[in-house]
Amino acid sequence: MRTITLDELQAMVGKESGLSPWREITQTMIDQFADATDDHQFIHCDPARAAAETPFGGTIAHGFLTLSLLSAFAFETAPKVERADIGINHGFDTVRFVAPVKSGARIRARFVLADLKIRPSGWVQVTNDVTIEIDGSAKPALTARWLTLAFVPPKPA
Repeated sequence: MRTITLDELQAMVGKESGLSPWREITQTMIDQFADATDDHQFIHCDPARAAAETPFGGTIAHGFLTLSLLSAFAFETAPKVERADIGINHGFDTVRFVAPVKSGARIRARFVLADLKIRPSGWVQVTNDVTIEIDGSAKPALTARWLTLAFVPPKPA
């Protein structure tokens, strides 16, 4: 993970700030997410029934599973801001699930730094336009405008 200054991050507004490695979405991941969220709908957890009764040809990942991987993708990809040891999820302005992620598909996240607001308190609001791409698909799995906060303490005197 590369470390950059706050000034360097500010210069990246409007530019791509990261592209994650591909990650395979396995049926095991889908099943574990179903267990964690109590969402065992057959389109996620029953490969035979999903193949027979849906247009997907098999099971698909929960949209929220795909969305939840943004934190891991960001950790793998986004530059770390010098002296920012705390980062928190601040929410989403938009999230759109565009195409289903089939079990066995590979996905990755593309980050574009849309905005940066440096607050006098030391908190920095980072807004990223994120696209989760599906390997071999013209349509992405999802698009989102994601807000995060990082705390950058003042430089020592």
